[in-house]
This record gives sequence, structure tokens and C-alpha cells, in this order.
Amino acid sequence: MRLSARADYALRAAIELAASGEGHVTAEQLAKAQQIPAKFLEAILTQLRRAGLVRSQRGPDGGFWLARPAEEISLADIIRAIDGPLLGVRGERPENLGYIGAAEPLQTVWIALRANERAILEEVTLAHLVSGALPESVRKLAELPGSWEARLGR
Repeated sequence: MRLSARADYALRAAIELAASGEGHVTAEQLAKAQQIPAKFLEAILTQLRRAGLVRSQRGPDGGFWLARPAEEISLADIIRAIDGPLLGVRGERPENLGYIGAAEPLQTVWIALRANERAILEEVTLAHLVSGALPESVRKLAELPGSWEARLGR
């Protein structure tokens, strides 16, 4: 799975909003806190607002805040708002692909991969990240031998 810089920045900004509590946070404050280019972040926050994940107010008392409680916003919600579906193959959803011959089982692999991504990204919420208490299933996966090792070229 590859996350775009835009999705990474959106996740970091949303976590920062969740950590800020009930108050409004300006785009400039978010950009500074997470070292994100301010103009880029403004466009990302607009996407998150259009997706109903954040709200905003203009003016001297303006800023951004989460549209729902942090417990109700998953990482998958944010990624989908920014990058679209979690898994696509050549821009298509895996259930819409049609493989023939020996490659036919590949579609099942893509469906399983998407299910695995969903199992993690839909379970982990902004509240989990702010509290530092990740779900046990996620912690167990991260503790598996080799989980932290890069596999380059293979």
C-alpha cells in the first residue's frame, strides 16, 4: 500500500485536531505543528471539510475542528476522503476486474488485500492515536517478526 503525501498530511492534521480537544485550530497552527506546507494543507483541509470530517469557521475566532468525535473517525475515512478507495488496480475497484486463464485467482488476492487493509484502517480511529492506545490486533501485527524490516527488491 502506498499513501500519497496528501493522505499522510491529512492524517497528521486530523490527529493534531483530535489532540487539540474542542477548540478551533488554524491551518497555520496545524501546518506549523506537523511541519506541513501551509498552502498544501489548506487544500487538504478543504477536502476534509467537503467530506464532512472537519468543520471550519472564518474570521478572527476561526479555524478548524473535527466534525465528529475522534472515536468516530477512522483512518480509512480520512484516506478515502483524500485518495479515494483504499485499493485500486489500474484505477479500478478489485471487484470490477476480470482476469482470465491462469491469472483468474489474482482478483481474489486483491479482494483479500483490501479486506486486510480495511480490517486495520477502519478499526483505528483518531482517538486511538491521540491516546496512544492502539487496538490489540494492530499492536500484535506490528510485533510480528519482520514487521519493522524493509524488504527491498523482493
